[in-house]
Parts: sequence; C-alpha cells; structure tokens
Amino acid sequence: MKYFDYDLEFLQSKGAIYTAREINDQPNVWKETYNKVVSEKSELIGFWQSAVQICSKIILTGAGTSAYIGLSLEGAFQKSSGITTVAIPTTHLITHPAEYFQANVPTLLVSFARSGNSPESEAAHKLADSLCEKVFHLVITCDSNGKLARYTSVNPQYTLVLPEDSNDKSLAMTSSYTNMLLAGLLIKDLEHINLLNNKIKILAEYGNVLISKFSEPLKKIAQLNFDRAVFLGSGPFYGTATESNLKLQELTDGNIVCKSDTFLAFRHGPKAVVNEHTIVVYFFSNNPYVYQYERDLVRNMQKGKMPMFQLGISQQPLSDIKLDYQIDLSKYVQELQIEDEYFTVCAVIMAQLLGFFKSLIIGLKPDNPSVLGAISRVVEGVVIYDLNKYSEINQL
Repeated sequence: MKYFDYDLEFLQSKGAIYTAREINDQPNVWKETYNKVVSEKSELIGFWQSAVQICSKIILTGAGTSAYIGLSLEGAFQKSSGITTVAIPTTHLITHPAEYFQANVPTLLVSFARSGNSPESEAAHKLADSLCEKVFHLVITCDSNGKLARYTSVNPQYTLVLPEDSNDKSLAMTSSYTNMLLAGLLIKDLEHINLLNNKIKILAEYGNVLISKFSEPLKKIAQLNFDRAVFLGSGPFYGTATESNLKLQELTDGNIVCKSDTFLAFRHGPKAVVNEHTIVVYFFSNNPYVYQYERDLVRNMQKGKMPMFQLGISQQPLSDIKLDYQIDLSKYVQELQIEDEYFTVCAVIMAQLLGFFKSLIIGLKPDNPSVLGAISRVVEGVVIYDLNKYSEINQL
C-alpha cells in the first residue's frame, strides 16, 4: 500500500505515516461521521430545539485549529437558526469571560475539540456555567476519553463523539478538523439530514479526486523555493484560509511564514507582505456575486510585487483570471455542485497536502515537525486562574 506514491516503509522512516494516513482517509471518515450524526439525529434534534427556543446567542468555540471551525460555520449557523452567532476562541473566553458571557443572555456554547484535553476547553465551560444564568453546551469532539467529553455541567449538555478514525495521532490536526467541521454543518441541517446522503457522496468524491489527481502537482509546487504563503478566502472560506495558514506553518515548523485574510481585506494593507518568495493560494466561491470580488483581487495582484506562484481551487472553471495553477474539480465530478460551506470540508485538503510535502522536502517529520518542541499535540503549560479571586473583573 502507498500514500501519495510513498511506500509505507519510507513514510515510517520519515516520521510521516500518521499524517499521510489521516489526510488520505478523510473522505471515508466523512461518511462515518455522517452516519454517526444520522444515528443520533433524534437526540440531537431534541437538544438543538430546546436550545434555540431559549438562547439568544450562539458561541462557536475551540482553541487553535478547533477555533477556526467556527469561522467557517458562523454565517451558516446564524442563517439557519436566526440567532446571533459568533466564533470566539476559548483563548479569548478564558482571558475576557465577562465580555462574552452575560448572566441575562441565554447562550448556546458549541465547543469543538480534538482531544478535549487542552486546559482552555474545560475552563470555558466552567466560566459559562458560572457567569450565565442559562447556558446550553454542545460538545463536538473526537476523543471519548478526553476531559471535555467527560465534563458534566449543571446546565443542559449534549456530547457528540465522532468516529475513532477522526482522532488524529499526528501533531497537526487534519481529519479531526474536517470531521468536526462536517459535524457542525450536519447539525445545522439536522431536520433534513436524511436528504444529504448525495451531498456527502459528492463531498467524498471531491476529496478523493484532490488526493488522487492533485497530489503530484501539489508535490511539485511544494518544491518551489518559497518562504512565505498567503491564503485567501471569503465567507466560510475565511476559516479554511486561516486553518490552511496554520497547517502549512505548523508542518514546516515555522520555516514558511504564513498569513490568511479575506479577498477584500487583503487590499487594505496586508497585500504588502507579497514578494517574489511568496505563494498565494485562493479559495474561490461558487457564488457568482462573491466571485466578482475575488476575481477583482486576483487581477489587482498585477500591481506591486508579483508573487512567485498563484494557486486556486474551485468547483468550476474560471476562464476570466490567470493563475499559475488551478484546481477545478468540476472536470472530475460530473454532478451538482455543493454549497460553499460544505466545500470548505474538502478544499482544505489542498493546504494539508502542501504542508505535508513541504515538511518532507525540508527534512522534517510531519507527524511531529516541531524540532525544539515549541508546539505539541495538546498544548502544555497553560495555567487556568480562578476568576473569583479577581473581584474587579467580576464587576465589569
């Protein structure tokens, strides 16, 4: 057996076997996640309906990669529920809890966590319980033995544990990210979930095509001598761009400095980061209104310093812009296209592969690329302080 045309022996010797397997197997695990959510449909609907009938705010939270899931789900949750929805990392909730948890604002806290063992995960729940008169906890995690999965609240709580194969063993989150993101989307569409089987089939086909048809081109792109990368995405793809930024930077131990932004915001100063050692990666929307703004930014890239390489991914051919390489999945999947929010689940594979290949090229071990241990699979050294000891904060 091989992954991305690498023998298993080679991958094991390079400390890359877990990351390779976890990236490669995602399309199959997505089907497992869909079946898992379907199997708990009744219980989830009961919890969800109880929460949205009472709550006037939804907070999507997590730390690091898990926080970026909320960036992709924020608009979809708000549109579906009609409730103000915000993506706020646990790292914000912990340091400034009084700014986000109000006693008289019933809140649904949706928490994403691979292991659930990061110190901030449990602490965010405890703060919500202590500061909100009414809070509902929806936990989406990949580890049934993690602290978050075992947390018991005095308030209503539902914990969805995803299939075991989604719980990455490697340092960088890949399958756990896409499966938690998919689970969030499915919960948003719970009442119609039995009609989504074909959508999941298309999503899995997209993922398999990205892996089987585009691994080699991405491997060649990774061989370019770049030291900066910019990822751009709007709407739900802003979360994809942000996660892609982190993935390439993590897997290369910071040797590639990365940035993410939206297409429109990039013009307002951040575009200055582009130079001849930069690659720019675009996540294109299938919405023709949104695409107008994306197209204009790509054309605007002709002004100023040109990047070394421009790469894009879309569900349709884009004939009115010029890129160095474009991934157009419509050439391989001849079915109805899926909404942008669902496309985010598979589009991030492009960045996962780019980071994986670049990690190998520069001599790192993708399963644990941090040479000096600056980052770890579960964050270490975070001390959670008792809010009650600081009365001046409680009075804010």
